[in-house]
Amino acid sequence: MDGAIMVSDAMSDDPRSLPDPNGPTEESDSFYASAVPRIRNFMLVLGPVFTGAAWVKFGGRAALGFLLGAVIAYLNFQWLKSVVSGIADKVTNTGKAQSGKGIVARFLLRYALLGVAAYAILTSFPASLWGLFAGLFLPVGAIVCEAVYELYAAVVRRV
Repeated sequence: MDGAIMVSDAMSDDPRSLPDPNGPTEESDSFYASAVPRIRNFMLVLGPVFTGAAWVKFGGRAALGFLLGAVIAYLNFQWLKSVVSGIADKVTNTGKAQSGKGIVARFLLRYALLGVAAYAILTSFPASLWGLFAGLFLPVGAIVCEAVYELYAAVVRRV
């Protein structure tokens, strides 16, 4: 009998027991809208930290390769963000108009830059190629940091 009372209390239509649909939504929207700038900031912090760690653990050539990979990954992230925004603006016809050719050129330039950097590293310092590949994973580390931060915000701050 006590269990039935608890269930009926939990399912009441009392407006005070229901979550406010306007309260957390604005804060949540603002919080999640700033995820991309936070990921960029995490990349700017993790890049030098991991470059220093690579220097200490693997030497200067691997650190240089990691730094080059991190720079390419950062540029790739920024360009990918602008390409996605450009495509979204084209589809929705909002915001500033961007040329379709410019969007495609930036998209392809990312891969050309990666190919040139990999070729330059491979021909001049083959040992630092692994550092380059590791540096290209910088956005993954930044996204993991963002996921942990969002989990913290959801649990502690209830965003």
